[in-house]
Amino acid sequence: MAATGANEPTHTRRIAVPAVTVAVLLVAWELAVRMGIVPNFLLPSPTQVVAALVSDAPLLASHAATTIVEATLGLGIGVVVGFAAAVLMDRFETVYLALDPLITISQTIPTVAIAPLLVLWFGYGLAPKVILIVLTTFFPVAVSLVSGFRATDPDVIDLMRTMGASDLQIFTQVKLPGALEHLFSGLRISATYAIVGAVISEWLGGFSGLGVYMTRVRKSFAYDRMFAVIILISVMSLALMRLVDVLERVCMPWKRAEQE
Repeated sequence: MAATGANEPTHTRRIAVPAVTVAVLLVAWELAVRMGIVPNFLLPSPTQVVAALVSDAPLLASHAATTIVEATLGLGIGVVVGFAAAVLMDRFETVYLALDPLITISQTIPTVAIAPLLVLWFGYGLAPKVILIVLTTFFPVAVSLVSGFRATDPDVIDLMRTMGASDLQIFTQVKLPGALEHLFSGLRISATYAIVGAVISEWLGGFSGLGVYMTRVRKSFAYDRMFAVIILISVMSLALMRLVDVLERVCMPWKRAEQE
């Protein structure tokens, strides 16, 4: 056990190694552009991207606010729908048999194929964007949560029944706490899907949002601004994932105690 602990990377190393790797890649990227190895009009340098990010900061903030609203609404509704579907699938075997293939099939349809139809049916407002995000975010939550429910030890359930526990008590005291880790694993995936889904929906129609911004700067061949908005989208996705991690620590204090 001591040898295993000695080989584990320290907290400082976990941060330093990725940071150095990213720094080396950025320097190599900058040098490749400045030395003419890569044409500047095809690939802007990191300094140009940062300059575009700073110069367009107010405009990006305005578009990002729209995307965040869409992603938050879609993710919230998607989590509720996924949670409800998982509970029903766990409670009723017939519902599980009916919904399981439909949920799986729903994820085989590309979002870029659904988005134009949603725009056609619901217009260019908020509704089609939120619906698309719901369709992409409920799946990881539902599937992860159903797996968590079904992973519950049957002996524990039998013990609870012999003690006179109701189905609701078994769910709230055994199944749900045991499935929380699965739930947050799916929620992390859904969090990234929410931002990406919002941007994709904005590509195909809308008046504001990072997807609309990307379409405009692409048409003007402003690739430095394209990279700037890509960085912003990545930061927003990482921030949302971090928020899920914080929520997990709040909802699962026993896990935090184990790690400490």
